[in-house]
Amino acid sequence: MTRADGSRVVIVMGVSASGKSTVGAWLAQRLAVPYVDGDDLHPAANRAKMAAGHPLDEADREPWLAAFTEWIRTTAARGRGGVATCSALRRAYRDRFRRTGADLWFIHLALDRAVAAERIARRRGHFMPPQLLDSQYAILDPLRADEPGVTVDASGGREEVLAEVLRAVPPPGG
Repeated sequence: MTRADGSRVVIVMGVSASGKSTVGAWLAQRLAVPYVDGDDLHPAANRAKMAAGHPLDEADREPWLAAFTEWIRTTAARGRGGVATCSALRRAYRDRFRRTGADLWFIHLALDRAVAAERIARRRGHFMPPQLLDSQYAILDPLRADEPGVTVDASGGREEVLAEVLRAVPPPGG
């Protein structure tokens, strides 16, 4: 799943409730590489704003984008590779991550809006409220053919999605 030098960083992306954290943590453990949940890199003010039901604007996102980009750069430079999760909804964000020079591979966990809404409604203790889901779909730029990565249907059960992710990740040197 990584280049010969082992520095590939996999970014698991998608809207809220697509399973990013579950898939990302599992994949990092399986590959024995560092992992970060992108939500943990948000400043407290961003988390509070989202928890209050307000979507972030580009100015709000800037410190998070800088922190996430630095995590990618640092992790790739260590030569072990890594896995990170974040929504990465806009192509511009993914382009910014690629400008780090890291060998990136995106896994877009695609999810129907109705399924995402159902999952969010069942979720407890997460700062992202259901009313922000529409704002995520409004700005979502799905992965394009010229971007390194794959889109995986995330609507199935956890084991089904994990198996599909494992099949989708390229082998060493791939």
